[in-house]
Amino acid sequence: MYKYDDYDRELVKARVGQFRDQVERRLSGELTEEEFLPLRLQNGVYLQRHAHMLRVAIPYGTLSSAQLRALATVAERYDRGYGHLTTRQNIQFNWVELEQVPDILEWLADHEMHAIQTSGNCVRNISTDAFAGIARDEVMDPRPLAEILRQWSTVNPEFLFLPRKFKIAIASAEQDRAATRAHDIGLHLYLDEQGSQRLRVIVGGGLGRTPILGQVVREGLSWKDLLSYVEAVLRVYNRHGRRDNKYKARIKILVRSLGLQDFRKEVDQEWEKIRHSSARLAEEEYQRVAGAFYSPDYETLNELDPDLGAWLARDRDFARWFENNTRPHQVSGYVSVVLSTKPGGATAPGDLTAEQMQAVVELADKFGYGELRVAHEQNLVLPDVREKDLYRLWNALTEQSLATPNLGLLTDIIACPGGDYCNLANTRSLPLASAIQERFDDLDYLHDLGELSLNISGCMNACGHHHIGNIGILGVDRNGEEYFQITIGGSKGNESALGKIIGPSVRGEEVVGVVDRLLTTYLDYREVDEPFNEAVQRLGIGPFKEKVYGAPAKIARARS
Repeated sequence: MYKYDDYDRELVKARVGQFRDQVERRLSGELTEEEFLPLRLQNGVYLQRHAHMLRVAIPYGTLSSAQLRALATVAERYDRGYGHLTTRQNIQFNWVELEQVPDILEWLADHEMHAIQTSGNCVRNISTDAFAGIARDEVMDPRPLAEILRQWSTVNPEFLFLPRKFKIAIASAEQDRAATRAHDIGLHLYLDEQGSQRLRVIVGGGLGRTPILGQVVREGLSWKDLLSYVEAVLRVYNRHGRRDNKYKARIKILVRSLGLQDFRKEVDQEWEKIRHSSARLAEEEYQRVAGAFYSPDYETLNELDPDLGAWLARDRDFARWFENNTRPHQVSGYVSVVLSTKPGGATAPGDLTAEQMQAVVELADKFGYGELRVAHEQNLVLPDVREKDLYRLWNALTEQSLATPNLGLLTDIIACPGGDYCNLANTRSLPLASAIQERFDDLDYLHDLGELSLNISGCMNACGHHHIGNIGILGVDRNGEEYFQITIGGSKGNESALGKIIGPSVRGEEVVGVVDRLLTTYLDYREVDEPFNEAVQRLGIGPFKEKVYGAPAKIARARS
């Protein structure tokens, strides 16, 4: 993983000192809350319903075990004993005191971490595939370019006060696990016929009040032109993006209003002015950054360990976990292991206790190479585990309630913190997630359903990415009562799609029953091995709507 150099350390330390002074001036009354607002946001501090929340950056989701130990200390010392993993691969602490935030940031800086630009109208944390650098279907490691983007965008004065927040994701595998089409800029790194690194640039994606999937604005961009082209996009957005209405300020609205062709023309004109400037990447700079990502000293192992085969045959629970929670690795004899943060209704999706963090630190050091990843789905990943160690690891994870074999299944729910914490939320997300997890706790039933994503957002800001869940649930307020709007057919990845609303919103207490009826409809009409979304595409929403609301609908019978 990337290690800070002296410049990184000095920049982060200076930022801590700057923010300490700003906090002191706010607490003394020298700064008003209005004046303090943009300052705290660009240092990752929100004022939520009950307390301040601090969002810590985890660039492209990569953590060392020492850094996770430092985060556990923050949870114990400054919060209520836990942290919350986010869909952008960061971690949040929901109960911090403002006067203690500078001390937290100083502690984090000592462990090569920060909270810079995890909020505010600026370029946010660069995200990527949680399996970057190790996935078997990967073309090349996107993390060096993600790191270059991080360094370039951090405290870049031209882009600190954009019309609205700006999110960038980069991926380089056959399967898009970074939801690139739901970002302001999505980047796909690939090799052309000559073996040169090229980029497909997608712009104008985003969820929220107006969900839009991004469109390809440029194909075949040289990796050397990454910064200059992204800068051109940001300049056009900075110049033309709306600042009079925050609900229409995202780049997706600008792209839609101009049209893709005119937007591309604007970007190309701007790019011509700067593409041959110092913003063009040199091979030496790429190698400098790429060299900071150390490769573990992998052992030479057999493709399939005999002890693993014996345990798979002997222990059904272990076999199910192995099939569901491990992913292929580039190196023979190794796999990546996904740790589920969703063991059941008693735990909010994405929450990790300080005790669990400390336990994972020990496991990462014992069974891996001291590295971890945060996944888009709010889970943790141990990227490099020897197959021969899997059974012992599984037992240890089971003791920490981190071995639930539900990855990619219905109860692997993505959910925002909702009204229990957030001032913006219309409804509470977490009690609903808990009720769904408790209702559908039969693993045999979940595995029979197959891969099926369910995402919950407490408001139109869509922090739970409900638009791209196979089943999406959006909280809406009706005269002080909690109601929820249901969508089906959403998807992220290669087959990205926005879900379709099936009908009027329903009361909170009715949602679990609605989900049950949606699943019953799917099971009644699916073809052999047909995934939920394919069934929705074939049948349309009619049969699902009829089952939920009792309205008549034409049913597309299974193909003969």
